[in-house]
Amino acid sequence: MMAAERLDSMPDMTGIRGELRAGEPMSAHTSWRVGGPADWYFTPADRDDLATFLRRFADELPVLFVGLGSNLLVRDGGVRGVVIATHKALSGMRIEDGEVLYVEAGVACAQVARYASRNDLVGAEFLAGIPGCMGGALAMNAGAFGGETWRVVRSVDTVDREGDQVTRPASSFETGYRHVALPEGCWFLAARLQLDRGDGEAGKQEIASLLRRRADSQPVQSANAGSVFTNPPGDHAARLIESCGLKGFAIGDAQVSEKHANFIVNRGAATAAEIEKLIDAVRTRVRADTGVDLVPEVRFAGEADG
Repeated sequence: MMAAERLDSMPDMTGIRGELRAGEPMSAHTSWRVGGPADWYFTPADRDDLATFLRRFADELPVLFVGLGSNLLVRDGGVRGVVIATHKALSGMRIEDGEVLYVEAGVACAQVARYASRNDLVGAEFLAGIPGCMGGALAMNAGAFGGETWRVVRSVDTVDREGDQVTRPASSFETGYRHVALPEGCWFLAARLQLDRGDGEAGKQEIASLLRRRADSQPVQSANAGSVFTNPPGDHAARLIESCGLKGFAIGDAQVSEKHANFIVNRGAATAAEIEKLIDAVRTRVRADTGVDLVPEVRFAGEADG
């Protein structure tokens, strides 16, 4: 069956413990606060429940995994298929083998950093600067303040469309700057982070310092999705955008942040279409003025409205 047909009747959820909702507005689940409705929005009870759901509907529904909805632009026409919400669902976190931190995909990165420091583990402080969940950080090798996610990954747990769960060493993945080679139809469930024993109080102070730096340099009080473009080799996207006089440039209620040029903020009533048009306009102007083709770091999902 096609996803559109499934709006007419509730799929068979026998044996599935999570919650499934139809027509869920994605503007409530993205940090830009935009996005049309998802055909289906599923919050699993846990990772095994998620595997059961995927197995039940293998090859029937397109799937989009969402954590905190940062680094994601959902278009105004919404998402066909099912959105799977990991935040508050895949929320397990524990210490293994003394210096290994097990974290499920739905745990916020800032929460990981704080948990590590409370348990006298160091090396995860940079995660406090990543405005998303662990699953997204794994999927794009997110980084902040000089740290990158996969530098501390020891192994990951994945699930595929058939619901098969597999543990894989970090060495089995090709990773790079904001890039991870993950097979299509496969998603991260959890990671084991290799950290070091250290001074947890010093870690807490470093986290506080990083968060102050973030608040001073980024528009954290405005609706945004984090950095819009990756940094080109040897340069910074923000510098290039600012050099083109685009700080403050707006289309509708979507605006290039006046605080940090590599952020786009929703001033209140922006649409996804306005944000996407602004991304394209910035990219076109920077290419024309500098010869550099900025690469979006933001992921796009869904269909245009009308």
